[in-house]
Amino acid sequence: MQLNLGIPKGSLQDSTINIFKEAGYDIRVSSRNYYPSINDDDISCMLIRAQEMARYVEGGQLDCGLTGLDWIRENRADIVEVCELTYAKASYSKIKWVLAVKENSPYKSVKDLEGKTIATEVVNLTKDYLASHGVNANVEFSWGTTEVKVPDLADAIVEITETGSSLRANNLVIIDTVLETSTRFIANKKAYADPQKRKKMEDIIMMLKSVIDAVPKVCIMMNVPQSRLDEILELLPTNNPTVSHLAKGEWIDIMAVIDKEGLRELFPKLKAHGAKSIAQMPVNKIID
Repeated sequence: MQLNLGIPKGSLQDSTINIFKEAGYDIRVSSRNYYPSINDDDISCMLIRAQEMARYVEGGQLDCGLTGLDWIRENRADIVEVCELTYAKASYSKIKWVLAVKENSPYKSVKDLEGKTIATEVVNLTKDYLASHGVNANVEFSWGTTEVKVPDLADAIVEITETGSSLRANNLVIIDTVLETSTRFIANKKAYADPQKRKKMEDIIMMLKSVIDAVPKVCIMMNVPQSRLDEILELLPTNNPTVSHLAKGEWIDIMAVIDKEGLRELFPKLKAHGAKSIAQMPVNKIID
């Protein structure tokens, strides 16, 4: 059994390869080679742009691959969306395709763009969005640098944004969100119906999700007096930490996996309630 896996070339390439590496799959890309090596004899990799991935998975040239929901919708691809993997080029969060216009533009909503021109890389996605609002507009394909096309070449744009910094730098304002998108693991229908290939995909997904799910987490350990155990447990943002007795004395060891957010407020509270030897350790994978 050989699983043909598409790795997105372009903006998602480095983050995807890094997640695979953390999951135990060492993907090596050499210069001018679109067939990376991987330390799994059952997987054959190919670099394909995310914009085209769904088309080749649908056609069966690839058994599965990773691409964005936006490009699945843009290609109107008939594939299996196996799962969502929330990561992007620079963060572990969703990104957006937005409808934007120039600052001080007379267009305040999508309804104002009736009969106007919109430039974008996602023509089908934009047409579907306009149709859902009952708006008829001229949608032009943009090869890039879309932000500079308003107001001289287009009345509005539909553009992708992760932070909004590029839009602000070009004096653009967002008037609506067209689509919130994230990375998806997709499969060819025939390949997904094959028990061996499906099992291999599920194993890959489990390991990728274990890495992504671990990103916002840390493991903390501490020693607490037996007499103050209940109040320490009340402070911890988890329902089921590991609690064990130390070899000597009336002290308890507590270990818990918790969110990174809020640690700077939590640690002083733990210390004030008698916790000692508080340690923080990274979490690389979480499998429920």
